[in-house]
Amino acid sequence: MRLLLDTHAFLWWYEGNRRMSLPARQAVDDDSNQVLVSAATAWEITTKHRLGKLPSADPIASDIPGAIAAQGFQELPITVAEAARAGALPGPHRDPFDRMLIAQALSHNLILISNETLFDRYAINRLW
Repeated sequence: MRLLLDTHAFLWWYEGNRRMSLPARQAVDDDSNQVLVSAATAWEITTKHRLGKLPSADPIASDIPGAIAAQGFQELPITVAEAARAGALPGPHRDPFDRMLIAQALSHNLILISNETLFDRYAINRLW
């Protein structure tokens, strides 16, 4: 499977936080799965860390590429087409980071690891 981690899922995995569901942890831990972290997640973490909303994310925020590589995950860049798709998504979800993850999950046929049930309105594959 090809998995895309939502920002909270990446942080919880990195921290070993048990708020991440068992099925999600098992999928991420399965070496046969490819795990991706979006550039949108890097943007969200560093923005919220700078604003003081994620003070515990200091080790990650200071070296996100290193944190991604240390977990054996792969970076997922953002394309112009994905940005356009995220901006054009219908519906009530207003968070630009989440909208980008939805667009990337749709564009690359990825399973999104997230506890956000609102994502289900966008016909993506979500695991939690």
